[in-house]
Amino acid sequence: MQTEKLLARFVRDLSDLGPRAVWAHGSLAGGDYREGRSDLDLIAVLPGPVDLRTVRRVAGLHRRLRAEPLAAKLHCSYLAPAALDDPDRAHLTWAHARVMRRPVTPVTRRELHDFGRVLHGEPPGGLLPPVPDRQLDAFVVRDQRDYWRPAVDRARLWRQDVWVDLGLLTFARATVTLRDGRLISKGEALTELASLGAPAEIVDDITRRRYDGASAPAAPDWPARRAELTRAYLGPAIDALVSTYG
Repeated sequence: MQTEKLLARFVRDLSDLGPRAVWAHGSLAGGDYREGRSDLDLIAVLPGPVDLRTVRRVAGLHRRLRAEPLAAKLHCSYLAPAALDDPDRAHLTWAHARVMRRPVTPVTRRELHDFGRVLHGEPPGGLLPPVPDRQLDAFVVRDQRDYWRPAVDRARLWRQDVWVDLGLLTFARATVTLRDGRLISKGEALTELASLGAPAEIVDDITRRRYDGASAPAAPDWPARRAELTRAYLGPAIDALVSTYG
């Protein structure tokens, strides 16, 4: 499989930096991975501080991978041992073909503890501190309230597949985490959406595109109608979730 070939090369090339661990999270570790569609979400724990030389070496490593199939979907955050404890701290990250800085969130940390896949070195439990339920729940509520709820009001975004998919699936996953105290995959979230009252035709649309390999309906008014239906459902649904658990 192209995924395993890419991961093997990535870990091999990264060995020059002497990582203590390389882990996979997200769908790659959680059993919902779809080659060519899903991202490859990785974490590397380096042996020391991330300085400018490290940034240059990381950028060079990823650029050398560009010709590999699926390389554009490989995203990795690089953590230093002294910075493992703070979920709000931003870390060197390669994603979307560029260097950036972003935190390793409580959701990602809990994924690593619950079902993280070890590609190299030490397991997550030996390096990452545990994620208390209170910390996880607070992050999930904040993400829905401060990121997704304002985004619902930006109508143009919701004509895009990625916003419809992630907005609804993230909401369903957030609901289960807050209600049941567990993390679920995107595939499981689709089933939850139906029971949470999401519009059936939107759930069917996501299923066709993500899991059946079919494109969205060809009707020219579908993107606008889908956006309207999604926003009409998601705004009140987020408000209710935040009111219940915030």
